[in-house]
Amino acid sequence: MGRYILRRLISAIPVLLGITVIVFLIMAMIPGNPAQAILGAYATPDNVARINKSLGLDKPLWDRYFIWLWNMLHGDFGRSYSLNRPVIDEVMDRLSATAILAGVSWVVASLLGILAGVISAARQYGLADKLITFVVLIGISIPSFFLGMMMILFFAVRLQWLPASGMYEIYGGGGLGDLARHITMPAIALSVVATGVIARLSRSAMLEVLRQDYIRTARAKGVNERRVIMGHALRAAMVSVIPVLGLQAGFVLSGAVYIEIVFQWPGIGQMLVNAILQRDILLVQGGVVIVAALYVIFNILVDVAQSLLDPRIKT
Repeated sequence: MGRYILRRLISAIPVLLGITVIVFLIMAMIPGNPAQAILGAYATPDNVARINKSLGLDKPLWDRYFIWLWNMLHGDFGRSYSLNRPVIDEVMDRLSATAILAGVSWVVASLLGILAGVISAARQYGLADKLITFVVLIGISIPSFFLGMMMILFFAVRLQWLPASGMYEIYGGGGLGDLARHITMPAIALSVVATGVIARLSRSAMLEVLRQDYIRTARAKGVNERRVIMGHALRAAMVSVIPVLGLQAGFVLSGAVYIEIVFQWPGIGQMLVNAILQRDILLVQGGVVIVAALYVIFNILVDVAQSLLDPRIKT
């Protein structure tokens, strides 16, 4: 197992390097002078030249990349000009909010998706299967940001059951109950599509396992149907489902960007949008790289979990 984890960690290095190259080049190709965008009305030639020098924009492209990469490897992600604070501090402050939203959404999508897939496969062509399939297709077809806005209109504006924005109440908030009320709508909006995808693929994986000979043998021996489904079939199907959970974690994490904008959730997604609008290059680059690194690490953990269920993967 240790050798397998080491191989996966080594294979992640070129992925992370590729991400840094892509992020750096995308930000470098954005039209306009970042120094002028930062200075605004104070963009005199002297001030622009000073900002260009401090940001290293007066150096060749690849020199700037390697300087940025070298600094990151030493824990220095630069300083945000729009916020006047270190990039790593701002990202870490925002990361907890995004992790809470994405984590809750992913757990909800995983549990509901697997449960729906198991029930649908166990009742193939029955009323439950048709109903779940219908609901799943609707869920996959609705954009998360549109669903979020409709939920705000109905539950926050019309019924006034849930708050429309933020993570806590501005005055007197901060408890777990307050967080639960604020996270309900964004977590549901963010998890709907992922739930549908997981449910469909869980159903397919379960149906494939339920057709295996050892399942028929277990049923012929009189093993309880619930034990056949949950004890034998589900564990075998999870080998195929776990990679899907890892992919949906990335979908949920990327989807948090526009959901955070819709619900004004104070996470990395909202930070990145504001940084892009303000041309805060170092903040955008640092935020994207950190999120990408977390996603790569999560996928390694998913691969390890899959290998624990199926030892053949490690060979």
